Amino acid sequence: MLVHQRIKQTGVLLVAAATATLAQPSPTQPKMTQNPFMSSYTTPHQTAPFDKIKNADYLPALKDGLAQGRKDVDAIVASTATPTFDNTIVALERSGDLLNKVTSVLFNLNNAETTPELQKIVKEVSPMLSEYGNDITLNAKLFARIKAVYEQRASLKLDAESSMLLEKAYKRFARNGANLDEKGKERLRAIDKELSQLSLQFGENVLNETNEYAMVVTDEKDLAGLPDFARDAAKETAKQKGKEGWVFTLQAPSYGPFMQYADNRELRKKLFMAYNGRGFHGDKNDNSGNINKIVNLRYERANLLGYKTHADFVLEESMAGSRNKVQSFLDELVTYARPAAERQLLELTTYAKAHGFADDKIQTWDNSYYAEKLKKEKYDLDDETLKPYFKLENVLDGAFTVANKLYGITFKERTDIPVYNSEVKTFDVFDKDGKFLAVFYGDYFPRTGKRSGAWMNDIQGQKVENGENIRPHIINVCNFTRPTDTKPSLLTFYEVTTLFHEFGHGLHGMLANGKYESLSGTSVPRDFVELPSQVMENWCYDPEALKLFARHYQTGEVIPNELIEKIRASQNFMAGMANLRQLRLGLIDMFYHGQKPSGETISQVESRVDSVANLFPHVDGIAVSPAFSHIFAGGYSAGYYSYKWSEVLDADAFEFFKEKGGLDNKAAADSFRKNVLEKGGSEKPMELYKKFRGREPSPKAMLRRSGLIL
Repeated sequence: MLVHQRIKQTGVLLVAAATATLAQPSPTQPKMTQNPFMSSYTTPHQTAPFDKIKNADYLPALKDGLAQGRKDVDAIVASTATPTFDNTIVALERSGDLLNKVTSVLFNLNNAETTPELQKIVKEVSPMLSEYGNDITLNAKLFARIKAVYEQRASLKLDAESSMLLEKAYKRFARNGANLDEKGKERLRAIDKELSQLSLQFGENVLNETNEYAMVVTDEKDLAGLPDFARDAAKETAKQKGKEGWVFTLQAPSYGPFMQYADNRELRKKLFMAYNGRGFHGDKNDNSGNINKIVNLRYERANLLGYKTHADFVLEESMAGSRNKVQSFLDELVTYARPAAERQLLELTTYAKAHGFADDKIQTWDNSYYAEKLKKEKYDLDDETLKPYFKLENVLDGAFTVANKLYGITFKERTDIPVYNSEVKTFDVFDKDGKFLAVFYGDYFPRTGKRSGAWMNDIQGQKVENGENIRPHIINVCNFTRPTDTKPSLLTFYEVTTLFHEFGHGLHGMLANGKYESLSGTSVPRDFVELPSQVMENWCYDPEALKLFARHYQTGEVIPNELIEKIRASQNFMAGMANLRQLRLGLIDMFYHGQKPSGETISQVESRVDSVANLFPHVDGIAVSPAFSHIFAGGYSAGYYSYKWSEVLDADAFEFFKEKGGLDNKAAADSFRKNVLEKGGSEKPMELYKKFRGREPSPKAMLRRSGLIL
């Protein structure tokens, strides 16, 4: 589905603090240095000076940051004062400012604007960061001080947020090797170093495969069925690549429409095989070996730390709480989704055969094509009809307007904040009382140096330090349909929901209001982090919200009620099949991480899961796993289930919004902001949800919304 990656978790690995405020120049650095990281930023809101940062700046600043971070930790350890919450826990939280200042920029750019040189730098620094993280969590004297504070927690009279910081600090060490003997600690260091390199290589291989493929079409007859927007985009891509005819790529805005509309079945199959064969060709970009190593190393790491599997390690700190609960959750949802998917596939097959399909079974590369046609017939609705109402700029303004109506915040574009690409837009965000809240960056089009998918990151997190509420700098990165010579960027409805989804993550960051950055914003368990994003998606189906921004790009006409009703009526179209696909991915993740590695091939693993959660015929030469970046290059290992888990939360939450007035339900909006968006990870997620909703979530809302129960 959608990628959401926290740099401060993946970039600096296990560093206790994740701050991005200004650091003083190192005494070892010459005063005349031009390295922008080494002095206070003079940009608006002290935003990252992307226009000044050069690749040569990263390594010197990072090495200095590592030295400063170690010096900070050494000072804590060397203190002769009795360990206290302030001189140990808070001091550790505040350490490593310069390091996090550098890595927040470096890892953001490696995802959104990478180059071979930048990738080389990231490969060089990742083992250094892994070692640094281990130097902290495996520091016996530091852990002794943390443990001393933790053991007197009952008498400290800390507030809820400080209590959570103490608990997280202790568990971070205890769960990551602090109690190991020296031999175990050394093995843990080696594992973490190798995992950091393997994860990077996995992601690079997927990006290479995506960028290197191009399907060139020279005969216009092969474009039959494709709408004008897809043809125009392919013509523009061909021009950019210096090719004659039309070029289709594996980027979502190119791949998706071709699979939906192209009449040429052989070309659909060709593109499908390329997309689903990424990382699975036995060449330099093959990820099969990387998967085997990653899975085995994660299992060994979990065992070393006293856990049965990697999933047991990860899920101990999740909202779900255990591997068995997650497995039962996925298995139960399959019992609802599979019968619905079987009925829908039968309906789709019957429709296809009535319209000339000659084979016995629908293949996966036929699914989107015939589903789009059936949807058009059942609801008289398709993306070609809807796209004129979803100009990118209007949709973004719609997200801003929905946020204003719910939370009172406003957005003002500015052009003097430095950006890493001219396409990136920047905005000041203000609260309802006019106070500055955040900087928001929007980056919406695919590029060669940008990985696929959509995600949110922060470039500076939120925290309170020395009495100042330091506000966050938040970025949304997507890969939407580009404008052409004749049309602006017009979004598919899926792209509309994607923009709202990532903007929901953005609100979680922008409205953060905690004391400690490591607990602030989206620093929450994976199965809670998708709640704000998926709640925002719901407004895309709401008539009141749609009329705020869905206007025809040529006439200005507000989207008619008839089309809104069709959108709502089609919301559950093929929902059983869509649910089964998501559950399949969650089950694949749990198969890799919820047991001892089986030694089976990727095809064997996926075949096992497919016997339960896939209705399409097996196809040789393709697999999901080698391009499953969420779990092998991102932060979702043993956590992909969280999308479905969060659907339970968001459906239940949105019913609360709708119960008492929708966008005008100030009670729901105020409670959601106060108890979810502002709180981050300062309390247990279930406690925060109950404070918002007044009770625990019910799965029935999600099942009703998906049409899986009445």
